[in-house]
Amino acid sequence: MTTEWQNRLRRVISQVNAAKSDPRLSATLPRPKGIVTADSAISILDGFEDCLRYLKSRRRPLLGISDEYQLQDFLFLMLKGSIQDLTPENPTDRVASRFSSQDFLSKSLALVVEAKFIRDKKHGRSVTRELHDDIEMYRTHPSCSTLVFFLYDPQKFIPSVDALRRHIEGERRYEGKVLTVRCLVKS
Repeated sequence: MTTEWQNRLRRVISQVNAAKSDPRLSATLPRPKGIVTADSAISILDGFEDCLRYLKSRRRPLLGISDEYQLQDFLFLMLKGSIQDLTPENPTDRVASRFSSQDFLSKSLALVVEAKFIRDKKHGRSVTRELHDDIEMYRTHPSCSTLVFFLYDPQKFIPSVDALRRHIEGERRYEGKVLTVRCLVKS
């Protein structure tokens, strides 16, 4: 027997999945009104652990995150209600014979959110290189002035989170363009 809130959650997840495959449907998702900034998006993402803990502690746990795709879905659900023009899985331009795909883009906020699920010790040690490759990809992107890396490291494979943040976060200037890079690591 399912409760009303479970049915409602299934409907929202269904809408999100439909919006992912058809950008025209993203207008059907509920959107509260208010002023949203890149900083407020980061504040929303800071609540990740509380949201995940809540969903895992229910009598019938709803959700676990075991890969990057589930992480992207979870973050999309967290952000979409506040960021009206958030679009998932947006292909970027080809750079250095390589295509990339932004996890989430908000043109109105000039914000890109990249989600990374740290899957093993090797990935934990090499993620810095991956983040630098992404920074290189977005430094010239016309709709990105803030790049947020959201790293979910449930097994704590990243050797030094503080060193990673010091190395990645900050303002970078490229030919007159400023790119602000933020790095959130949750476990």
